[in-house]
Amino acid sequence: MQAVFFLLNAVVSFFCTLFLLRFIMQMARVSFAGQLGDFVIKLTNWAVKPLRRILPGFGGVDWASLVAALWLQLMLSGLIVALSPVELGADDLGLLLMILMLAIRSVLRLTVYIMIGALILQAVLSWVNPYSPVAPTVNQLVRPILDPIRRFVPLIAGIDLSPLVAILLLQVVLMFV
Repeated sequence: MQAVFFLLNAVVSFFCTLFLLRFIMQMARVSFAGQLGDFVIKLTNWAVKPLRRILPGFGGVDWASLVAALWLQLMLSGLIVALSPVELGADDLGLLLMILMLAIRSVLRLTVYIMIGALILQAVLSWVNPYSPVAPTVNQLVRPILDPIRRFVPLIAGIDLSPLVAILLLQVVLMFV
């Protein structure tokens, strides 16, 4: 049973990551023209397109990607709670709230992990291959986080420490989520 949970969690996490990456890329106004954007679009259209009919975008944001990620996490959290060996009370509302909180927490944590991964990837690409085809997409993705930090953290001997500060701040966010 543990192997089934592991595989199910891996598949759900993969698709939730893609849905959240699509949402974050839209929020950061990242171009979907490159390899990464094309990959994300092709692997998420199966759920996002039908959801757009029910939940159209508003405020300049396509909410269907976020709802798809939350829905997947809700399904996984519900399954985990339903199959848990712990005896749960008969309070249906409490149980539903617990499942909702587990799903929201998972989505928030995954979002922070995506941003930490993007920051690490951006830092490595800046050292190894700043002209990589993925570099402009990653730079656009992390710019909303790094720009405010760069106002307070100057370059030291030509080295940008803002990704390090951003990762530390995101780690603090993880402690509270």
